[in-house]
Amino acid sequence: MTKSELIEALSKKQPYLTLKDVDLAVDCIIEQMCQALIANNRIEVRDFGSFSLHYHPARQGRNPKTGESLNLAAKYLLHFKAGKELRDRVDESRFVCRIRNGNQG
Repeated sequence: MTKSELIEALSKKQPYLTLKDVDLAVDCIIEQMCQALIANNRIEVRDFGSFSLHYHPARQGRNPKTGESLNLAAKYLLHFKAGKELRDRVDESRFVCRIRNGNQG
């Protein structure tokens, strides 16, 4: 799902809000999440999951094509951990889809 598809879906579920209002709300939520991560804060959305940054120190790497050694800079990577309810809902929906398709394996 893209951002524009999310905005459209939310707009359909909330007909009293204009598309522009929903777009602004989604932009504000994303901006707040970005600012929290920039400040090295963890974001937790109950029953959905949590976002955090994981630090990876500088290290020696290798170019797999040439075998040449490379110095890789330290960096932060975004990490998402799905919440239990999200995992359960996804697992249940996948199970139902397999049964509908006749594949119970």
